[in-house]
Amino acid sequence: MKNLRHILIALLVGCLAVPASAELPEAARTMIENAIATGDAAKVDAVISVARSSFPDDAGEIDTLENGWKATLAKRNAEAEQARIAAIENAGALDLWSGEGEIGGFQSSGNTDSVGIAASLKMKREGIDWSHRLRARLDYQRQNGQTSREQYLLAYEPRWQFNDRMFIYGLAQYERDKIQGFSGRYAVSGGVGYKLVDSDTLNLSVKAGPAYRVTEYTDGRTENSIAALAGLDFDWQIFERLSFTQDANALAETGGQAQLIVDGSNTSLTFVSGLDFEISNRLRSRLSYQIDYDSNPPVGKVSTDTLTRATLIYGF
Repeated sequence: MKNLRHILIALLVGCLAVPASAELPEAARTMIENAIATGDAAKVDAVISVARSSFPDDAGEIDTLENGWKATLAKRNAEAEQARIAAIENAGALDLWSGEGEIGGFQSSGNTDSVGIAASLKMKREGIDWSHRLRARLDYQRQNGQTSREQYLLAYEPRWQFNDRMFIYGLAQYERDKIQGFSGRYAVSGGVGYKLVDSDTLNLSVKAGPAYRVTEYTDGRTENSIAALAGLDFDWQIFERLSFTQDANALAETGGQAQLIVDGSNTSLTFVSGLDFEISNRLRSRLSYQIDYDSNPPVGKVSTDTLTRATLIYGF
């Protein structure tokens, strides 16, 4: 930006010797108009800034050019927003979805015969005030003929954004993990969320609300309980291609997602964080670490389960 300013000053001052009381030189006006024609806001600001410092007596004329640019930009943004809203209103139920698929696997033989796969699918649909999120995940592993991991998750979360920061959410979730002692765990929840930080490189939001959970254990028992759910979603883009994140995104951005469900008999915590490297506009590699904690696991099961994944992600 400094080099651009120096070049502009040389062109505007070094090449234009005019009295201070004269009108804005034609060459300076043309340079401003050409910058405006590019539609690049940074370039327009730089050219106008140099013009103001070079021709302070022509501030009124420069203001007129700048105000015309701002009016054009506002009109363009309004038209783009109207087009976006019209596209959403005319879209069908299966339109406007975006998402990402994630997959990783391994196989070994010799002293230990093992095979494993980790796969997930995330989809999102953004409306005017409403958004919809779908998540599905599978982790499966067999070692020496025995299943050592078999974990499934399916979740649907609608959101209503009623201002720039605050939203209302709903959640319906199903989990299955026989290794951890339950053949099915169902949870529904609804509550309020708030975006604490919302920028191009850093996002932090929290949510909380009541929940109802049904757990079907592998020993035949079934538990129903009233619970409370608290969630945190944090994303941070460290560099242009490197981010520490849990969410699906083309700007590779940084973070993790934690979800806590508390009831009278059991507290469960799921925490997943990942380091993403952007290979191309659609393809990323991810190294992630997951912790699952249950304060009151079935007899013979441990409270904490961890999983490290190395996967590839394709966005669509």
